[in-house]
Amino acid sequence: MGPLRLSADSLFFMRVAIAGAGLAGLACAKYLCDAGHTPVVVEARDVLGGKVAAWQDDEGDWYETGLHIFFGAYRNMRQLFKELNIEDRLQWKSHSMIFNQKETPGTYSRFDFPDIPAPLNGVAAILGNNDMLSWPEKISFGMGLVPAMLRGQQYVEECDQYSWTEWLRIHNIPERVNDEVFIAMAKALNFIDPDEISSTVVLTALNRFLQESDGSKMAFLDGNPPQRLCQPIVDYVTARGGEVHLDSPLREIELNADGSVSGFRIGGIKGKEGFTLQADAYVSALPVDPFKLLLPEPWKQMPYFQKLDGLNGVPVINIHLWFDRKLTDIDHLLFSRSPLLSVYADMSNTCKEYEDPNRSMLELVFAPAKDWIGRSDEEIVAATMEELKRLFPMHFTGDDQAKLRKSIVVKTPLSVYKTVPGCQKLRPDQTSPIPNFFLAGDYTMQRYLASMEGAVLSGKLCAQAVSQAKAAVAA
Repeated sequence: MGPLRLSADSLFFMRVAIAGAGLAGLACAKYLCDAGHTPVVVEARDVLGGKVAAWQDDEGDWYETGLHIFFGAYRNMRQLFKELNIEDRLQWKSHSMIFNQKETPGTYSRFDFPDIPAPLNGVAAILGNNDMLSWPEKISFGMGLVPAMLRGQQYVEECDQYSWTEWLRIHNIPERVNDEVFIAMAKALNFIDPDEISSTVVLTALNRFLQESDGSKMAFLDGNPPQRLCQPIVDYVTARGGEVHLDSPLREIELNADGSVSGFRIGGIKGKEGFTLQADAYVSALPVDPFKLLLPEPWKQMPYFQKLDGLNGVPVINIHLWFDRKLTDIDHLLFSRSPLLSVYADMSNTCKEYEDPNRSMLELVFAPAKDWIGRSDEEIVAATMEELKRLFPMHFTGDDQAKLRKSIVVKTPLSVYKTVPGCQKLRPDQTSPIPNFFLAGDYTMQRYLASMEGAVLSGKLCAQAVSQAKAAVAA
C-alpha cells in the first residue's frame, strides 16, 4: 500500500481525534493528512512511540521498551520511511540469522542467505547450515513447509487452530527442529514458547521471510525510536495542520444519545486542566488492554467489542547492560537459544547513536517473562548475568572478568497481544459498529500480526476506513 488517494467526489475533509501516539496512531495520523484530513493525536505519556518508546538516563544513555528489528518484508514500514525521506536511518545488516551454539559456549551458528531469488536463498541458507540440523531434519522440515508456501494465506489462517508445536507434530517434523530453531523464533516473534504460539504466526513469518528475497534481511534504526522514527512523523503531521499532544491521557469515551462518540475526555495531568476533545471521527490507537478498560457501558454488549475479551497483552522484559569492555564484535541480531533470554544485540556495534568501540552495551529480551515480571530488577539482572556467563564464558571466567558498569530493566506487563491459537477470529476490523469510531493497533486485523509492521499497516488501514466511511456519508 502506498499513500492514500481519494477521488475528487469524496473530498470531505474532517477533524479526527486519535488516542495513542505509538506507531499505529502516528501512522494513522500521517495517512489521514495525506487524505486531506486534520488529525489530533493525544498521548498519555510524555514520550512518543508506545511500544517503541525510549528514554535517556542521567548519564545521557538511552534505554528502550524493546529490541526493535526492521525486516525487509516490512513493506509498509519501509514505504513510510521512504515517504518521510528517512530511509538512510535504517542500518541494514548482512543477510544472516545467527544463533548461539548451546553445545559449544562462546560460538555461533549461522544461516547465511545468498543473493539469489526467493525461496531458493532460504533453502540454501537452511541447507548450508550443518551445525544445528541434520540432513534428514532439514529435508523433513522443508517438506513440511511446502503446503504453507503453496496454499497461501488462507491455509495459514486455518492453521490458527494449532500451536506451532502441534503443527510440527502433524507434519512429522522432528521435535529437535523445534528445540534447535523455533523456541528461539517463537520467543522473538511473540515472547512465548512454541507450545503456546499459534502456528499462524510462525507460518506468516516464514511465508514473508522465505517468499521475498530480502524478506528476512534485518536492519537496526540508527538511534532511539522516539527521535529517529516517531518525531519525523510528528513533524510531517504538524506541518500539514495536524496536532500531537503528550501528557494527554484519554479518560473517557463520551457518547451521544444514539451511542456514537461525542468526544474524548482528556485528563488533566502535570498541572494542566482536563478537557473534551471533539472531532468528526474518533480513533483508538491504544493497546488492546487499556482500550478494554475504557469501553463505554453501552458498547460492551456488542459482539465486535466482546471478542476483545480474548485478546490480552503478553509480559516482556527488556534489559540493558553496560560493560567495561567489548564482549563481542558481531554487528547483528543474535538468537540466544537460552531458556530465559530471547534475542539480544550488542547495541554498541549495531546502532550508530549507541556506538562504542571499546565497551559493549547489550540489549536483551527476557522471555517468556510471565514468571519474572513481578520480580525485582536485581533478580532479573542476576539471572541474565548467569546466562551471559554461558554465552560468553571467555569474558566471565578467570582473574580478569568483564565488569558490569550499570544496568536498566524495562518491564512491560502487557505488551503486544498474546498470539495463542484461536486469536485470529477475535481480532477486530478497523471499522467498528459505531459509525464515527475506528480502531488502530497491531491487534486489529492485518496480515502482519503483532509487530511494528502490523502497527503501521493497521494505522494505514484505519486512515483508509475513516476516509471511506466519511466519503460514503457525504455521497
